[in-house]
Amino acid sequence: MRILLDECVDRRLARDLVGHEVKTVPQMGWATIKNGELLALAEQQFDVFVTVDSNLSFQQNLPRFNMAVMILHAPSSLSGFGIVGYKLTAAAHFSPSF
Repeated sequence: MRILLDECVDRRLARDLVGHEVKTVPQMGWATIKNGELLALAEQQFDVFVTVDSNLSFQQNLPRFNMAVMILHAPSSLSGFGIVGYKLTAAAHFSPSF
């Protein structure tokens, strides 16, 4: 699976996603791009977009994008502990392209 980590997600999370192709927004050169345009770019190359931006689902019409959007929540006391410190709080429409 091709996964894109938002710039607000600790890039160390990528090492916990073994067996997947994981890139970060900065690695893609997209660090200055705003959410709507970012999601449009991401859906062309990725299956999943991972963020901790809990407002994203209120700011964007997520079901219009052809990829999964995962919004993670990590209590500050658990941040830095990798994927086990995260809890999935929302997921949007997912229509896999593979």
